[in-house]
Amino acid sequence: MLRTLFLVGLMAMSGVFLLQVAFGLFGWFVALMLWLLGLALEILIVGACVYFVIQIVSPSTAKRITDSFSGSSGS
Repeated sequence: MLRTLFLVGLMAMSGVFLLQVAFGLFGWFVALMLWLLGLALEILIVGACVYFVIQIVSPSTAKRITDSFSGSSGS
């Protein structure tokens, strides 16, 4: 029982140490990936808003856009 507790504690401490090393060495990479994720989400939100407006203003154009991305033949 005591041995199990020590092993769990050792694994937890080694995990924290490895996370510190990983973020210390690759912190810039993680920051870059998070920034790119934020940029992709912004583009997704703007694109969805534009598509929503097109769908209200011109439903046939919205259907053509949907068909071009889904690969179905529009006719």
